[in-house]
Amino acid sequence: VQLQASGGGLVQAGGSLRLSCAASGRTFSNNGMGWFRQAPGKEREFVAAMDWRGGSTNYADSVKGRFTISRDNAKNMLYLQMNSLKPEDTAVYYCAASRGAVGTDRTSDIRYWGKGTQVTVSS
Repeated sequence: VQLQASGGGLVQAGGSLRLSCAASGRTFSNNGMGWFRQAPGKEREFVAAMDWRGGSTNYADSVKGRFTISRDNAKNMLYLQMNSLKPEDTAVYYCAASRGAVGTDRTSDIRYWGKGTQVTVSS
């Protein structure tokens, strides 16, 4: 079972990036999925989550209106569109699969973690 995030990079403030997460080894179409991030010296924090059907989403207040989570169950893919990026969005971003069908903002409810992708926003 593997989740692999990609799409990170260096971008100027105000720019956009689209992160992708490819799942392999099993289907995650029945799991809630989400994104978390971890900045240097800080704890991993919730960014966005989505239920198994993609009908319910949840966002951290810091990214509401700027980030959009989506998924394609047929392709076993998860996405995070990030617009109006700020320097404080700089972090390693991780995709994650919940233990259940709903998306979660708690790291304790995550069953599978992906390898992260670095996002750096310059001012």
